[in-house]
Amino acid sequence: MEQNFDLEIQQSAQHVFDVMAPRITAEEMEQLKDSYEYAREAHKDQKRKSGHPYIIHPIAVASIASEELKLDLHSVMCAFLHDVVEDTPITVDEIRQRFGDDVAFLVDVVTKKKKESYKASKQVDNFKQLLDSMHYDIRALMVKLADRLHNMRTLASMRPDKQMKIAGETDYFYAPLANRLGLFDVKTDLENLAFKYRCEMEYNDIERDLHEDELANRERLSIFVEEIDKILADNEINGKAEVFYRRPYSIWRKMKSENIDLKHVENRYYIRVTFKDTKDYPEKRICLRIYSLLTDRFKEKPNSFTNQIDQAKENAYKCIKLQLLSDEGIWEDVQICSEHMVAVSKLGCMFDLQDGYNVASWMKRFKMVLEDMADQSLEGNYMDSIVSTLYYDDIMVFTPDSRAFILPKDSTVLDFAFEQDPHIGTHAKYARINGHLSSVKTELQRGDCVEIGLSDAITVKEDWLEHVQTYNAKRSIHQVLKSMEKDEPIKRCPICQPIPGGDIIGFREPNGIITVHRRSCPAIIEQASQLGDNVVNVEFKERADIQYPVTVAFRGIDRYHLLMDMIEEITNGLGLSIDSITTETKDEIAEGKITFLVHSVTELVLALKKLYEIEGIEEVKGDGIR
Repeated sequence: MEQNFDLEIQQSAQHVFDVMAPRITAEEMEQLKDSYEYAREAHKDQKRKSGHPYIIHPIAVASIASEELKLDLHSVMCAFLHDVVEDTPITVDEIRQRFGDDVAFLVDVVTKKKKESYKASKQVDNFKQLLDSMHYDIRALMVKLADRLHNMRTLASMRPDKQMKIAGETDYFYAPLANRLGLFDVKTDLENLAFKYRCEMEYNDIERDLHEDELANRERLSIFVEEIDKILADNEINGKAEVFYRRPYSIWRKMKSENIDLKHVENRYYIRVTFKDTKDYPEKRICLRIYSLLTDRFKEKPNSFTNQIDQAKENAYKCIKLQLLSDEGIWEDVQICSEHMVAVSKLGCMFDLQDGYNVASWMKRFKMVLEDMADQSLEGNYMDSIVSTLYYDDIMVFTPDSRAFILPKDSTVLDFAFEQDPHIGTHAKYARINGHLSSVKTELQRGDCVEIGLSDAITVKEDWLEHVQTYNAKRSIHQVLKSMEKDEPIKRCPICQPIPGGDIIGFREPNGIITVHRRSCPAIIEQASQLGDNVVNVEFKERADIQYPVTVAFRGIDRYHLLMDMIEEITNGLGLSIDSITTETKDEIAEGKITFLVHSVTELVLALKKLYEIEGIEEVKGDGIR
C-alpha cells in the first residue's frame, strides 16, 4: 500500500515540475524541487484524516497554485511549504535561511499563529492576518485559496462538525473573496463544495434534477449549437458554441431569492459563443459582429441585450449577453466573448491587468478599506465590514456627467452618495433616478443614472444604517453618529421622546449612558421605583442644528382653505418643516394630525397657540401639551 502512495506522490510532484518547467529556469527548478524535498522530509511521519501521507496535500496545493492559478516560482514553493511551520518544529527563520526572505514571508502569512488569546476569535484573527498581507502582496492570499480549495475537495474524510465549520468559513469568506478577485472557477468550486457539505440533501437533489434536465434537452440544444457553429464558419469566424449548465449552488440561490422550485428556474444553462483572439479587430467589434449575425438568424428577446464589455462586472468578467428564440420556440441565454475574456474570468487578479480590468480597481479600493479599518480600530465590526466589501454581485450606476460607480447589488442612493464623497452622503436629501424624484433610501438597479440633491440642513439619521450595503456608507454613518453622541452625550427615551425645554429627568444606564425621559414617562417611573439611585438631573439644551418630530392632533369646523391656513402658519409663519399630514372630514367636522419638526417645547407651545387661533379650530393637542 505504501508503495502505491510513493508512486502517487512521485507522479503528483512531477506533474507540478512539468507545469512549471516552461516558466522557470533550470536553476529555479532546482529550488522548486528542493522546497518539495524539504516539505516531504518535514511531513514524513504525518498522515491526513483519510490515512494518506500528509505530503499529498502540499503537493496538491502546489498543483492548484501552478496549474489552475498560474502562480510564480516562490508562490509554488510556498504551496509545498505552507504547513511546515504550523505542523512541524521548523521555524520561519529556518525557511528564510534556506529559501530566502520572499518565500519565508509567504509561508509566514499563511501560517496560523498560535496565541494564548485572540482579539476576536481564532478564525477572525486568521482572516485578518491573511487580508493584511494584501497591503504588500496578493500571492499569499492566492496560496491560501489553493490550500482551501484542496481542503474542500477532500472534506469527505472529516467529521460532520468539522465539515460544517470548514464549509461555513468557505461560504462566508473564501468563496466571496475568490469572486471579488475575479477567480471564477475557484469561486464556483468553493461555493458548490461548501453547499454540498452544508446541505447535502438539497445539493444532491438539485444535481440530480440538473442531470435529468441536461439529458432531456441535449438533442434540442445540440441542434441550436450546431446552427450557431455553422453561422460562425460561414462567416469565417474562428469560434464555437458550447452549452454550460449552471452549478447547484447558483440554482439554489435563484430558487431561494425568487421562492420557486427548480423547474421554474430560468437560465438553468447558457450557451457561450467564444472566438479565437485576433489582433485584426478589437474584441468588442467581433462580439458585436457575432451578435449581428446571430440576430439576423434568430429573433432577439426585447430588452435582453446586456453589454458587459463596457459595463463589466467588478470581478472582471466581460461578455455580451442576450436571449435568442430557438426554432423550438424557446428563449435561450447566449453569451458572446473571446477566449481572452474567458481566461481573464478564470484568473482574475493574477491575469495581466494592463487592459484595466475592474478587479484591479477593486483590489486598490479594498486595500484602502483594510488600511482604513486598521486606522479606525474596528475590531468588533471587522468581519461585518469585510463581508460588506466581498459582495457576491454588483451593479454599475452613473452620475449625470457619466461617471460610473460599481456597487453591491441591492445598494441604495445612500450607498451611491457616500461612494462619491462623505459630504454628499451626509447631506443627501433626495435623488432623481433616471429623471424621477426618489427617496435616498431607494434601491438602485444596474444602469441607473442618479442625481443627488443636497441640503446643509440634512444630516445622518440612525435608520440610514438599515438602508446601506457598502463599507464606505456604514463607516461614514457610524462616524457621524459617534460625533453626534459626543456633542450630545445623552439619549432620548424612544417611548416618551422628550424635547428640550420640557419637564425632564435622566436615568443612568448600566453602560454609563444617560437616557432622558419626560417625567410622566412610564419607563422612568418604573425604573425610579427599582433603581432610584440611577435617577439624575440632566440638562437637555436646545440646539439650532437639531430638530425633533412632534405630532399635533387637531379638530374643528370644516371650511374652505382650513388645511391650507394651518400649513401656511406652520411653514411660513413659524418657519418649521412638515413631515406628514393626515386629515378626514365627516359631517362638516375636520380632524387629523400634522407631524412637523421643532427645536424645543417653547417652539411647540407657540405652534399650538398659533394653530388654535386659526378660524374654525376647536381642539389642538400635541405630545402631552394642550
